[in-house]
Amino acid sequence: MNSNDRAITALVMVAHAAVHTYEMTVPIFILSWLVEFDQLALGVWTVPVTTATVGAVVTVSYGLFGVGALPGGILVDRLGSRRLIATCLFGMGLSYLLLGVAPSMLVVAAALVLWGIAASVYHPAGLSLISKGVKERGTGLAYHGIAGNLGIGLGPLTAAVLLLVVDWRTVALVLGAPALLAALYAVRADFDETAAVSATPAPDGGTEEAGKKSSKAESGVDSLGEFLGESKRLLASTFALVFVIVMCSGLYYRGILTFLPELLQDLPGFEPVAAGSLLPESVRSLLGVPTEGGQQLEPATYFYSGLLLVGVLGQYAGGKLSDRVPIEYGIAGAFATLAVLAVLFVPVTGLGLGPLLALGLVLGVALFVVQPLYQAAVAEYTPAGTRGLSYGFTYLGVFGVGALGGGIAGTILEFGSTALLFGTLAAFAGVASLVGLVLARQRAG
Repeated sequence: MNSNDRAITALVMVAHAAVHTYEMTVPIFILSWLVEFDQLALGVWTVPVTTATVGAVVTVSYGLFGVGALPGGILVDRLGSRRLIATCLFGMGLSYLLLGVAPSMLVVAAALVLWGIAASVYHPAGLSLISKGVKERGTGLAYHGIAGNLGIGLGPLTAAVLLLVVDWRTVALVLGAPALLAALYAVRADFDETAAVSATPAPDGGTEEAGKKSSKAESGVDSLGEFLGESKRLLASTFALVFVIVMCSGLYYRGILTFLPELLQDLPGFEPVAAGSLLPESVRSLLGVPTEGGQQLEPATYFYSGLLLVGVLGQYAGGKLSDRVPIEYGIAGAFATLAVLAVLFVPVTGLGLGPLLALGLVLGVALFVVQPLYQAAVAEYTPAGTRGLSYGFTYLGVFGVGALGGGIAGTILEFGSTALLFGTLAAFAGVASLVGLVLARQRAG
C-alpha cells in the first residue's frame, strides 16, 4: 500500500472500530439503566422504565443507524467522505459524553438517538472513501473489516471490565473521549479521497471517467429529482442484483446471531458454571469463594464472543480474495459455504462439544468473509460520484432490511423449530450464492 492508501486505511480502521464499539457497548449498559432509572418522562406522559421501554429506546437508536445510511450516502457524494467521517466521530464522541452525564432516562434516550444519527453516515462515508481513494481496495477493505470486528468483540469486553471498578457513567465518558481525538485526526490527515477512481470499471463496462458523462458520477445528487433519478438508475442496473445479495447477507447475519446464545444455552456443555469451581481449592479457601453459587460464567456467551472475534480472520481473507478472484465467484462460493454451514448446524449440535466448536470456528470466519466481497462488488458496479448513495442503499439493505432477520428468527423459533430456522437461513445464503453466479455470467457475457 502507498502512503495515501495507508493514511485512508488508518482513518477508516479507527472510525469503524469506534462505530461498532459504541454499538455493542449499549447492551452492556442496559442492566445499569434498569436498576438506576424508574421512569421515562415524555412531556405530559411518564412511562416506567422496563425492559420493554429500554428496548424501544435502543431499537430507535439502532433503527436510525440503519435508515440514516441512505441520506448519509447522499451527503457523502455532496460533501466528501472526510467531512462526514469527522462529523460521525465527533457526534458519537459527544453522544457518549452526554450519556456519561445523563441525569435521567430521557437524556439517555437523547444520547442514544444522537449516536444513531451520527453513526449512520459512517458506512457509506468510510466505504466510499476506500473504494475511491485506496488503490489496493481489497486490502483496505480487509483491514477495515478487521477493525470493525475488533470493535464488535473487544469494545463491549473493555466496557465490561471497566464496570468492575467504575460506574457506567465513567465508562461512557472514558469511551467517548477517543472519538473526539479521532475526529480531529480526520480533519487534519493528509490524503487524496479520489486517488483510485480513474480506471475503475463502471456498470456498463466502461470506466468511471466515461461514466461521468451519463451519470451524476462527478458530484452526486443536488435535488430530490436527481436523487430519484439516480436511485432509479442504480436499481435498474446490475446494482439491483448486488442489493439482493446484501439484503440476504443482512438477513442471515441478524437471523443467526440474534438468538444464537439462547440456542446454545440448551445444549450439553454450555450449562452455566460457578466461577468458584474453576479455582484451585487453596485459592478458593484463601479468597472465601464458594464452589457452588456466586457469580456464574455463561459458556454460550464466550462461544458467541469468540465467534465474533474470529471474524477478524474472515474479514482479512475476504478482502484478500476480492483482490485475487473475480468478485462474483467469490460471493457465490462464500454464500454457498454459509448455506452448507446452516444446514449442518443442527446435526452437528448432536455430535458433542468438539464438533460444535469446530463448526463455530468455521462459521465465524465464513460469516465475515462475505462482507469485503459485497463491499467490493458495490464499488465494481456503481459510478464513483454516486458511490456514497450506492453504499447508502447497501447499508439500508444490510442494517435496515437485514434487521428483519432477528424478527424472522424469533417468529420461527416461537412457532416452528430450530431446524426450520437454519433451513431458512440456508435459503437466504443460497439465494445470494445464485445471484453471485448470475452476476458472473452477465459479466462473462
